[in-house]
Amino acid sequence: MTILHLQSVSPVRWLEQVQDSLTEILIDHAHCEQKAASTAMDLMFDYVQHEEICDAMSAIVQEELEHFQMVRRLLKERGIRFRGLKPGSYGRLLKQQVRRQEPHRGVDRMLIAGLIEARSCERFQLLQQHLRDTELQDFYGGLYESEARHHATYVRLAELFAERETVQHRLQELAAAEAEIIAEGCELPRVHS
Repeated sequence: MTILHLQSVSPVRWLEQVQDSLTEILIDHAHCEQKAASTAMDLMFDYVQHEEICDAMSAIVQEELEHFQMVRRLLKERGIRFRGLKPGSYGRLLKQQVRRQEPHRGVDRMLIAGLIEARSCERFQLLQQHLRDTELQDFYGGLYESEARHHATYVRLAELFAERETVQHRLQELAAAEAEIIAEGCELPRVHS
């Protein structure tokens, strides 16, 4: 069963990557929260004339940075040093789908941010269900709701750039591209590999 406009479920391969490389997944999760905050900041700057976008992005930035601190605290408690990681291909490949001209660009940027949040939501649910570590089960269970809320916010904000029907059609196109990226996967163990 897919969730939040996703057109695929995560393959078993991903859960195997997680079990083999949980430390790296946790470090990558911290990086994902940083990137999510950065994306929201970029959107706030690029669409400063839209008060609704600025308000929503400000709230998302704060929440993503709070999640970043939560993951870093978890790493510290487990004696894992936060460090740089080579990024996976997921985000780069998704961003290649963004059209160049406004208002299409605004629609695509919002919807891609929303799809990334949706995939995070799905992955966090899988982590909650499949990890044997009860602390991590609780941790990922607690993040699920905010990822779903962020997804809904981004989809709603895309409608500032185009009619709802146009946005929904483009969301289906981008979700299909996202499903292909997930199916191809990445050899690096990452939250979105």
